[in-house]
Amino acid sequence: MKKIAFVFPGQGSQTVGMGKDLADKYPEVMAYFTKTDETLKTPLSRLIFEGPKEELTLTVNTQPALLTTSIALLDFFQKSGVKADYVAGHSLGEYTALVAAGVLTFEDGVYAVRKRGEFMENAVPNGEGSMAAVLGLERDKLSTVTKEVTESGSSVALANLNCPGQIVISGSKAGVEAAGVKAKEAGAKRVLPLEVSGPFHSPLMKPAASELREVLDGLEMNDASIPVVANVTAEPVSVKTEIKNLLIEQLYSPVLWEDSVQKMIALGVDTFIEIGPGKVLSGLIKKIDKAVTTYSVSDEASALAVIDALKEETL
Repeated sequence: MKKIAFVFPGQGSQTVGMGKDLADKYPEVMAYFTKTDETLKTPLSRLIFEGPKEELTLTVNTQPALLTTSIALLDFFQKSGVKADYVAGHSLGEYTALVAAGVLTFEDGVYAVRKRGEFMENAVPNGEGSMAAVLGLERDKLSTVTKEVTESGSSVALANLNCPGQIVISGSKAGVEAAGVKAKEAGAKRVLPLEVSGPFHSPLMKPAASELREVLDGLEMNDASIPVVANVTAEPVSVKTEIKNLLIEQLYSPVLWEDSVQKMIALGVDTFIEIGPGKVLSGLIKKIDKAVTTYSVSDEASALAVIDALKEETL
């Protein structure tokens, strides 16, 4: 019997016009975008559909925009009857997974990620933090590099462990630059600075954690109806109190994406369906294990194609 995981993308996957084809055609899909506008008391749907890109890319806008689009796509896709055995999301995408698993209502999810985006942007003054992707260096070697730089007085840490040979580091501008130089000396093929507004998933995000806890404490959370594989532990969780604590830790801890995918495969998952704009996670999953099947649902055409493909596989 096929085991399926739904996975949801994080920041970087957003595009102007995402979800518009479905929203224009199906009122029940447009209803999600309308709910977001009402929840945030701002016309975010217009920004999602029309841009400008620079404004959509701001963290406070990107996070609720991606959650809204992904959940709208999920609702359309699930009308086919396809169900997941596990859900997971990359960073911000974990909140989408929690809405999908019934831990948070859609409106509370939108509100939480808008506040999360604000806290993340305000935690470190603009220009003082940065992130970079390190390609072609093993996790242990890069971990040694970041420890050496931190011990010398500059803050830097592993932030996103995406797949073999692709790890993102995060910290102070000086720390990331120093770690980049040392990573190349240790054998990294490339070090690519990322266009981000802060040092996400690093200890520098800890000031945002207490603020996020206050927000989450004010929301009603439920136990998960589908196990959620958490970024922080790469283990499935269902209990709401544990989920809340892990969301706080997630702000300043590395996203163990490679480990999470490996865990789901170990639990029997053989089919991963990425729901949301882009194909970033599908690409990472294939680099982690070529044997699994991956699909991407980003618009009506791709949703219908995936539904047809799954039907053929079960015949």
